[in-house]
Amino acid sequence: MIRNRMPNLIRWRCCRMNLRLPFVLAASVLAAAPGYAQTPSQPYPSRPIRLIVPSAPGGSPDISSRMLAPEIARQMGQQLVVDNRSGAGGVIGYEMVAKAPADGYTIGYATFALSTVPALLTNLRYEAMRDLQMVMHLTSTPNVLAVFPGLPVKSVDDLLAHARKHPATLHFGSSGSGTSLHLAGALLMSMTGVNLVHVPYKGVDQAVVATIGNEAQLIIHNSAPMLPHVKAGRVRGLAVTTGKRVATLPDLPTVAEAGVPGYEIAPWGGIMAPKGISRDVLARLNKEFNIALKSKIVQDTYAAAGVEAIGGSPEQFNEHLRKEIEKWGSLIRKLGLKS
Repeated sequence: MIRNRMPNLIRWRCCRMNLRLPFVLAASVLAAAPGYAQTPSQPYPSRPIRLIVPSAPGGSPDISSRMLAPEIARQMGQQLVVDNRSGAGGVIGYEMVAKAPADGYTIGYATFALSTVPALLTNLRYEAMRDLQMVMHLTSTPNVLAVFPGLPVKSVDDLLAHARKHPATLHFGSSGSGTSLHLAGALLMSMTGVNLVHVPYKGVDQAVVATIGNEAQLIIHNSAPMLPHVKAGRVRGLAVTTGKRVATLPDLPTVAEAGVPGYEIAPWGGIMAPKGISRDVLARLNKEFNIALKSKIVQDTYAAAGVEAIGGSPEQFNEHLRKEIEKWGSLIRKLGLKS
């Protein structure tokens, strides 16, 4: 019985195909005809944009992202959804961005660690310069070099002289091996030849408390959380680590001014996207984040936190990342550090 029905079934399908064929051909002819307009694709963005933040809620990247999100939503007419993906020093978040579709609907928050993990970790499943496109350099955060106030030093020169006279007796605290605090101290040792003892703590707050209590004698940490301790005299600020002086600590010279020419470290943040994103979408994102960065609420918040707003083009941020990977990779390999 099934065999007897097959010819009818075949004829019925053929009839369907023949009935549809004129319409298919007509559509093809119309599409090729001059002046025929196909339905345009939806303009970007036509749905919410996900911003992957490679750290836990409450950290600087998270706070910065959530401050920018309402501005971007207002400007672009779509929500910017912050998605925290912490772990492995930021690698989990970075890899998610690198492997995401390059359509502009998944972007990421780039942090200083993006320039250090290539040298600290092996077997990464992404490569920053190959798989990621920088969108815009958002922020630069100055660090302050501070010491226990009982230490008999009043300047960077004094500190270096004391360290040379008493090698391996001064301890500097950090939030862990390979972090920006650790690398700031390691860079100082590398450029001056002094011998300091690195003490990694479980968190940055513990490192600060250790410096206040003379368990560690110096620390190089973000200026905003250190500012109250400097003003209260709980630690003595000697210099800032940026290329220029900081408005919130105008009396402190830069480390370079104070006797270590070329010394500079400033943890940074920015926006990145998967490699292969279209030029139009990249330009749109860059434009909108630059506008948001100049808004009064963002400027005021950054200024209060001692953070410098940067801005600029994707090309400038790509070049910044390239230089940072080269600089910190060289130092990490020289020190033989592994995370």
